[in-house]
Amino acid sequence: MSVDDLLQQTAEWLRGEGPMSDVVISSRIRLARNLATFPFLSAASDSQRTEIYRTVVEAASASPLCTGALAVDVEQSDEIDKEVLVERHLISRQHAQGEGRRGVLVSPTETVAVMINEEDHVRMQGLRSGLQLDVVWSDINQVDDELEEALEFAYDARFGYLTACPTNVGTGIRVSVMLHLPALKMTQEIDRVVRAAQDMRLAVRGLYGEGTEAVGDFYQISNQTTLGKSEQQIMDDFGENIIPKVVEYERTARDALAAKRSYLLDDRIWRAYGVLRAARVIGSEETLHLLSHVRLGINTGRFDPFGIETLNDLLMSTQPAHLQKAHGQTLGGEERGRLRAELLQERMAQAE
Repeated sequence: MSVDDLLQQTAEWLRGEGPMSDVVISSRIRLARNLATFPFLSAASDSQRTEIYRTVVEAASASPLCTGALAVDVEQSDEIDKEVLVERHLISRQHAQGEGRRGVLVSPTETVAVMINEEDHVRMQGLRSGLQLDVVWSDINQVDDELEEALEFAYDARFGYLTACPTNVGTGIRVSVMLHLPALKMTQEIDRVVRAAQDMRLAVRGLYGEGTEAVGDFYQISNQTTLGKSEQQIMDDFGENIIPKVVEYERTARDALAAKRSYLLDDRIWRAYGVLRAARVIGSEETLHLLSHVRLGINTGRFDPFGIETLNDLLMSTQPAHLQKAHGQTLGGEERGRLRAELLQERMAQAE
């Protein structure tokens, strides 16, 4: 399996399956761990980083969930391959842009990824489409247990798992749910939701996590602290209280638009489709915004030329690195814009 093979399948977070998938794009759980016998990466030598890499790859490869996994040496990978992994949410941008020996193991289904030498020695990630935190936790907890049988993690009886960033100390868990909230944006209610989330000590970020803006009306909501709560408590807060309320707000906003401002809703949806079908050069950010409106139309039953599967394929295949990978070369911005427009028209014509 290679990075090229990933382009032949739908990214897990874009499968459009699972509970509340009309609003909840994906559920992700990440666990941060460090090996007790090595210093944190900020103090590790090159030889120690290499030994950590080899040790974790060997242990993670033995996990049944990682059978047949794609192993990527991120340090040696070219820039396009790194960006493909970022666009598919399999590594962080920090990991792609880091230095020194580092890598990732990705399960064939893309539901599990183990980053090595990112900010911590080990960052295990589980990912599923829709609101499936229990399923994700089952996957990632299994990998964590299997790794802990082979590796000694840095752990303190009082504080829990020790991590490079103090906010991860304790359980080391970060629960993140990606939401599509176009109606809340259109009704100018999104700021109120963001403020409420921040008041609950939750982080609200964009499509690619920390440091990114909400492009295409995609928002990631995640916990900011891990100390003092169990993994189950954090997941219960998300799965039973926080996320269902946000989903309810978005659905209510969609219903209100349909009932009171249907002309505005239809105009956004069909205008977006028209631009996507007619553009001769188009940027990736504009494409995401327009596909966001079309996605809203599909999920509300107001758009029917093609379905969610085609839309999800377009969301990923039009991303800069995926576009360049498909053409086998590095492309300038204008050339990407031209090829992106051609791809949109071709795929939509095939689906209609």
